[in-house]
Amino acid sequence: MNSFGRIFRIQIQGESHGPEIGVTVDGCPSGLPLQAEEFAADIDRRRSGAAGTTARREEDLPEITAGLFRGKTTGAPLAIRFANHDTRSGDYDRFRDHPRPGQADFTARFKYGGYADHRGGGHFSGRLTLGLVAAGVVAKKLIAPTRISARAVEAGGTSTIEAAVQAAIADHDSIGGLIEGRAETVPAGLGEPFFDSLESLLAHLLFAIPGITGVEFGDGFAAAGMRGSEYNDPIIDASGSTPTNHAGGVNGGISNGNPLRFRVAARPTASIGREQDTFHMGSGRVEPLIIGGRHDACFALRLPVIVEAAAAIVLADLMLLEQRIPRIWEKP
Repeated sequence: MNSFGRIFRIQIQGESHGPEIGVTVDGCPSGLPLQAEEFAADIDRRRSGAAGTTARREEDLPEITAGLFRGKTTGAPLAIRFANHDTRSGDYDRFRDHPRPGQADFTARFKYGGYADHRGGGHFSGRLTLGLVAAGVVAKKLIAPTRISARAVEAGGTSTIEAAVQAAIADHDSIGGLIEGRAETVPAGLGEPFFDSLESLLAHLLFAIPGITGVEFGDGFAAAGMRGSEYNDPIIDASGSTPTNHAGGVNGGISNGNPLRFRVAARPTASIGREQDTFHMGSGRVEPLIIGGRHDACFALRLPVIVEAAAAIVLADLMLLEQRIPRIWEKP
């Protein structure tokens, strides 16, 4: 449900307009040096403020409430919370009966019998990805020297991202985007056949990010149009190095020691400024809806650091399973 992982296990909690959101990380090794200041860089990368992102402004100051003592992790569950302040809950009251197209308003109503917090999307909000980013900061420390990077390579179907975003804003519309991820210095042997393959686990967590519509590894869907002689990556030394990386660093669901390469597709933001005709639960008729409020024109712009966090969390869990990360990070 709201938990992921086997040893490095995370649980996210909270709602977009509730008092707080947060993440609990269970299974983090004891003795890992950790300071609240270390979260700032990745949190800033996720923060809104650039053109095409929401006008909502939150301080997003991490408060570590458990699992840390004298600047080092204790081995107990690590709890990190973020207070919500800049909320305008009244913007969402009318969506209880007039659900927004493409949002979880309609499905949440039926899933939870009308009890779900609808404000700001509640527990379905992209706001909760802040918890993933926080867990990712911890995971990145654990998996070093493995390094993960992600970047937006397209928005609205073009590589001229800024122009595409500005055009969407001018049209009171939204666009999607494509994120390219890469992990370097990944040890061989991570992943389990069949159901816990490296791709299966990473795709699982990536698809948990609201708005993700597709994930591919290596050449992905392009491989369907290739021949085996084109796609295969010949091994050239005992370490498993290959001159090409069509498979994206994975064979048989297990990392092969080459860079992990993957791409993530994000849909256009569902909440747009244009009038839409959609069903009203109270009147029983299709009626016009103008959403208004504060929303991203292209939330893909804020995705790279979230994608990095997801990859780091998966790799940390797999490395702990393989005992490549000590359970006591630093002996007292």
